[in-house]
Amino acid sequence: MGNEQLWAPWRLSYIKGERGSAADRELKFLPDADPACFLCRAVASADDRENLVVYRSEKTAVVLNRYPYNNGHLLIIPARHKARLQDLEDDEHLGMQQTITRFTEIIERSMNAEGFNVGLNLGRASGAGWPGHLHWHVVPRWTGDTNFMDIIAGIDVIPQSLDALWELLQAEQSK
Repeated sequence: MGNEQLWAPWRLSYIKGERGSAADRELKFLPDADPACFLCRAVASADDRENLVVYRSEKTAVVLNRYPYNNGHLLIIPARHKARLQDLEDDEHLGMQQTITRFTEIIERSMNAEGFNVGLNLGRASGAGWPGHLHWHVVPRWTGDTNFMDIIAGIDVIPQSLDALWELLQAEQSK
């Protein structure tokens, strides 16, 4: 079975970030931020829903992956634009791990996740699609979540909208 290409031009604006709008002038970038980085732009924006930011602290943020591998796929990021683990301060390392722990618990409770893939790709050679800003993938898993659609058609089925997931995670954080 060969690979098929899917035309998805809307993804480019996500990767590059739309700039030049009135909302763009309202962004408050952190020191050393890269204005072209979609993760820095999400942190700089006050519109969490539009940017799919479900959590932010001084050191970290949690962003829904717009192109998830599975339902509930999150990106856990340092708030500041850092590309290498050794660039993180000790409190940023700790904050990242605490945020990963917090959100695996939230997803386990709210979505009945049975397991997780938690991963970090360091550098383009490792498969990092956006190597300039560290981000951990947190992907919830359920027994049997690979099915004939994945195997035969090479298609992932995501049963929940990003908007509904954003609302669920917002509500669950207060519990």
